[in-house]
Amino acid sequence: MDHSHHSGSELPFWKSRNGIVLIMLAVIGLFYVAREHFGHLSQALPYLILLLCPLMHIFGHKHGGHSHQDGADTPKHDSRK
Repeated sequence: MDHSHHSGSELPFWKSRNGIVLIMLAVIGLFYVAREHFGHLSQALPYLILLLCPLMHIFGHKHGGHSHQDGADTPKHDSRK
């Protein structure tokens, strides 16, 4: 494999030094917020799980490779009757 077409191109932002620093600061900030508000989050956790079920059902049917629109699963009628 020839990977020379990537030489000389600039790194994506999330791989640059500033991007890594920004991601680390965001993770530290999210950890602090989650730790400080764990009491509120733990009270809402059962409701968030129940809310997640219908959302996964609605948005999950478009993924997974089992589309029913292609007609492959429907039986073909024999026209020789």
